[in-house]
Amino acid sequence: MSESRRNLVYADKEYTKEEVLRILNPVVAEWFNSKFPDLTPPQKLALIPIHEGNNVLVSSPTGTGKTLTAFLIAISELIEMGLRGELGDSVYVLYVSPLRALNNDIYRNLEEPIREIRELAEKKGIKLPEIRHVVRTGDTTNTQRQNMLRKPPHILITTPETLAIILVAPKFREKLKTVRWVIVDEVHSLAENKRGAHLTLSLERLRELTERDFVRIGLSATINPLEDVARFLAGYDDDGTPRNCVIVDARYAKRKSLKVVSPVSDLIYTPSQEVTQRMYETLYDIVKRHRTTLIFTNTRSGTERVVFHLKQLARKRKDLPEDSIAAHHSSLSRGVRLDVEEKLKRGELKAIVSSTSLELGIDIGYIDVVAQVGSPKSVTRCLQRIGRSGHRLHETSKGIMVCVDRDDLVEVAVMVREAYRHHLDKIHIPRNALDVLAQHIVGMAIEKKMRVEDAFRIIRRSYSFHELSYDDFVNVLKYLSGGYSELESHKVYGKIWFDPVEGVFGRRGKYARVIYSLNVGTIPDEVSVKVYTTEKKYVGNIEEEFLERLMPGDRFVLGGKVYEFVKSDGMIAYVKPAFEQKPTIPAWFSEMLPLSYDLAVKISEFRGQMFKWIESGKPLEEIKKYLKRECRVDDNSAEAIIGYFREMYYFLRSLGIREYPSDKTILVEKWRDENGRIHQVFHTLFGRRTNDALSHALAYLASRKTGTNIGIALHDNGFALIYPRGVEPAVSLSELKPEEVEDLLKKAIFNTELMRRRFRHVAVRGLMILRNYKGYEISVQRQQVNALTLIKVVKRWMDFPVLKETYREILEDYMDINHAREVLESIRDGKIRIVETPLLDTPSPFAYNIVLEGLSDIVLMEDKRALIAHFHQQVMQRVSRFLQEKSV
Repeated sequence: MSESRRNLVYADKEYTKEEVLRILNPVVAEWFNSKFPDLTPPQKLALIPIHEGNNVLVSSPTGTGKTLTAFLIAISELIEMGLRGELGDSVYVLYVSPLRALNNDIYRNLEEPIREIRELAEKKGIKLPEIRHVVRTGDTTNTQRQNMLRKPPHILITTPETLAIILVAPKFREKLKTVRWVIVDEVHSLAENKRGAHLTLSLERLRELTERDFVRIGLSATINPLEDVARFLAGYDDDGTPRNCVIVDARYAKRKSLKVVSPVSDLIYTPSQEVTQRMYETLYDIVKRHRTTLIFTNTRSGTERVVFHLKQLARKRKDLPEDSIAAHHSSLSRGVRLDVEEKLKRGELKAIVSSTSLELGIDIGYIDVVAQVGSPKSVTRCLQRIGRSGHRLHETSKGIMVCVDRDDLVEVAVMVREAYRHHLDKIHIPRNALDVLAQHIVGMAIEKKMRVEDAFRIIRRSYSFHELSYDDFVNVLKYLSGGYSELESHKVYGKIWFDPVEGVFGRRGKYARVIYSLNVGTIPDEVSVKVYTTEKKYVGNIEEEFLERLMPGDRFVLGGKVYEFVKSDGMIAYVKPAFEQKPTIPAWFSEMLPLSYDLAVKISEFRGQMFKWIESGKPLEEIKKYLKRECRVDDNSAEAIIGYFREMYYFLRSLGIREYPSDKTILVEKWRDENGRIHQVFHTLFGRRTNDALSHALAYLASRKTGTNIGIALHDNGFALIYPRGVEPAVSLSELKPEEVEDLLKKAIFNTELMRRRFRHVAVRGLMILRNYKGYEISVQRQQVNALTLIKVVKRWMDFPVLKETYREILEDYMDINHAREVLESIRDGKIRIVETPLLDTPSPFAYNIVLEGLSDIVLMEDKRALIAHFHQQVMQRVSRFLQEKSV
């Protein structure tokens, strides 16, 4: 094991049930023995290391006993402590989960074992101490909080945000000094965003409070790389050494059955209505054949459409009750979601359709198959979703992937192959988030007067801030203490005092604790944006993420009409009617999940392999067998995939091109549309986040060169720069220098909606703009107006923490500048070649979905299919001419 990994070990010793029973309190051991015939894979590997006091990360599918693995040792030891008279009125076990619903589940799941153990002890005449467990979240009432102070729980179940608040609660924080075990559930869903960074700092502050290490237990579904997640969980010691962590890798403890289906064999010429109808019929048949089906779509709008059509089929066929089909997504009210979850648990639903809201481990009862519409965009997400089926250990997780698009088919076929090969995508863990840091510095200042060097040492123990520079840290202190005095005239006041000479800081003002407690957290307020015409006529609402993506001139559909975006002011967007013009922005593109970079590269490699086979004359039947065997596709899908590649192959051959898009070759094609605009299409199959960075930097260069606005069409498989009529393409990817791309991107995004919105999010997290002041809610409209004023003030200070973090968040978390740099380095070093086509009168088959992003509203499926069929006809004419000439 390398030096940096020396304190990480993979658990390889499987302990027997007898060995585990010997370390438990006798009553707990008897209870466990009577309930469970054997240990599950994670229990065999994890229970003894937890008992020995190691930090442990457990990664295994749903239904493999992770939760009991985490709690069993602690419950046993709490009982032992109680019997010895050592159990005080304070917290010993802290359970942190990202979901309030999950917290309530855990409360119920703990209630039963604790009650059963007590009853068993009573039968034996043993009086066990009371083990109290309580949920504390933002929903907890003042009365309940007071009760917790009088009779603190031994097991506290909470969220990352509430933990940050109770760390500064003067009386309750004292009850946390005894914490010995911290369980972090769904650690994968926390690690990949700022809630996780926030939690790591809370845990280091808790470590300071307890004055000794506690056992950290992380529970995760399928995730990769486990070493990074283990570091994220365990953190570092004061001297910078990584803390120990035992990794329990039981990700493949359950069998899985995945298959890819296409409702029709010809995805080009089959009329769109028929394709859509056949897709719903395929889903309906899956629902009919199984007891309970969980259907995932990638968007909330997709969820609603699937539910609507399945209910229509149920009404028509009269073989399923309509109310046995339900939707579950984040836009529904909490009450509706809870009602659906309860019906599911009671077995009253045949099908539940969800976007992403059921990915996490809420106990939703028995699901025997998961159907996925379109691509889930990463191997990891695919396995997490499929893992919701076959809930028990011995059952098979069953997944059926339904695709009605050729790019989706290729993507999902490769994804399923990689899932069986255990190749998982790497998680992206945000680093050095200065807005999160600002929140915690205010929290530390409230706790006590602190030395700067002590605070820096505590913060650098967190994995998320281990590489934080001292200059950035001091800059945040300077900002929080009012060091940028010009901001006071905009009502941004110091939250702490800071003496740089003595090297100490502390809290400022009597309201500091109230401000901190009311504004803690990292999730931005979700709101809708009102849309008005420039004549002040109200049109409807759009989501803020949708607005983030709009540039002046973009056209979109709202209420069945097309509008052109003009500008925004706070939470109002102004538009003008675009009448008969085509939309340029699909209605759901802000919701779409981005394709992971790792899977994108595998698909690029697969492209190279397919073209090699076609070039070498490999029999089509053999290719088909490979696809069915390795990628688990049905006949329709295999036919469609092979047809797709052959069309692209012969199309390029007809142009005299013998190098094909792959991981080693970027194809760049130029196509003039019917309006005379040239689309410069880059086949960069690296996922949307990487393409976002490449396309914005390149479009900025092109705009500077041509003196005109250049449109961008963005897709996971590539991007297109769209030049106005009469303007020739002016840039090449080889002009983008890896070392210059960051600077170009900062200039490209500064005046965008994306920058304005993200600046507000960061300013709110960094306590520059308050969401709540002394109990008064500040509207998002007011927050956004303040943000627009403040960004103009701070733009001249490039090292200003809130501005610096906004750029970092957009470039690293929203886009993927690091992989964009890698791609540009590979181009510079000759590892990736660029091949250009002449000006075309029709786009290539691989370009259809990319150019459609910049042409027509994806919601209008009929338009999309008609256009693809039109392109396809032109391609086939060219290909057949080429083949005839060849045969002559």
